[in-house]
Amino acid sequence: MINVSLSKRVKKIEPSPTLGLVAVAKNLKAQGHDVIGFGAGEPDFNTPDNIKAAGIQAIGDNCTHYTPNLGIKELRDAICEKLEKENSLIYTPEQVIVSSGAKHSVFNTIMALCDVGDEVIIPSPYWVSYPEMVKIADGVPVVIATTSETGYKMTAEQLKDAVTSKTKVLFINSPNNPTGAVYTEKELKEIAQVCVENNIYVISDEIYEKLIYDNEKHVSIASFNEDIKKLTVTINGVSKAYAMTGWRIGYAVAEKEIINAMDAFQSHATSGAASISQKASYEAIAGNQDAVEDMRKEFDKRRKFMVDELNKIPGITCQLPKGAFYAFPDMTGLYGKTIAGVTVKDDNGFAKLLLEKVYVAVVPGSPFGSPGNLRLSYTNSIEYMKKGIDRINDLVSGRI
Repeated sequence: MINVSLSKRVKKIEPSPTLGLVAVAKNLKAQGHDVIGFGAGEPDFNTPDNIKAAGIQAIGDNCTHYTPNLGIKELRDAICEKLEKENSLIYTPEQVIVSSGAKHSVFNTIMALCDVGDEVIIPSPYWVSYPEMVKIADGVPVVIATTSETGYKMTAEQLKDAVTSKTKVLFINSPNNPTGAVYTEKELKEIAQVCVENNIYVISDEIYEKLIYDNEKHVSIASFNEDIKKLTVTINGVSKAYAMTGWRIGYAVAEKEIINAMDAFQSHATSGAASISQKASYEAIAGNQDAVEDMRKEFDKRRKFMVDELNKIPGITCQLPKGAFYAFPDMTGLYGKTIAGVTVKDDNGFAKLLLEKVYVAVVPGSPFGSPGNLRLSYTNSIEYMKKGIDRINDLVSGRI
């Protein structure tokens, strides 16, 4: 009998809990259960018609072959124009790399910047894949904990205290997944100063930049001056703002030396992103933007509704997120309570209880570095969300 011998690298990696939860929920649905899913981080809207038409046109025009590894020139040109107009960032097309999703762009960046033993600072709550990517690159994730009292945002002082001689990279994710936190210009300038003083690279994940509420303003940390710009890799893509998760297009912009390294890595890992998706993404970025604002307005309504309803549940409190499309309620008020014959001890157990007893799928906060919280996506209709939150309330209140 042959024994499977896996690499030490892959043994260190934890599977994505969000994707795992979606799989469990889909399996329960397949068994005939009426599952309400709050787990997936993707809009329920369809890709806008003009973007779909561009993809169909690309097929008709036989744009079905390999593209340059960096991405097609017209898309990289459009990205540069977008960055200058919306983010006050000046880059050339040679400083842009298009990848198979923003996740792929982040992974390419980590592999280009991170060496064995390098420390990568990650404010928590964080997107679940950041620490795992660092571990794949044989780096060391260094987590800075934030709290609801600070709006789930890291301060420059916290960053200073965490810096060591091995610090190489800092992750900034604004608007944030899972909390919806949005860093202000002042906060980012203070963080940028620490990074410049200590020569720390910044991976600025801005995938949710167009989903901001309450007159908050998105600011790109690389826009302040040339010093921080040289240290920053800005990540973005089309998945969230344009309801294009399945098209799998993200991009990164940075100094040419960094992009060259990412280009070399990507050329061996995946080659260029899908040609048809790139053509559609050009239309998304360069075309009419009305659909983006329509979706943002609908998310805003859902955001307010979800938070109001969650705060009606005994033992659960929830801040109003400023961006993205997630609510991140604190459920520690339920600790020690017996619900449906089960004593609640942590967020993982409570998420399991919700799925088993009332067929509601939420993501526990622990994988995001925040035990005691839950992440719920408001990417479904208000009617759908009400049905799910009512089930949670009924379970917690002993009506089920």
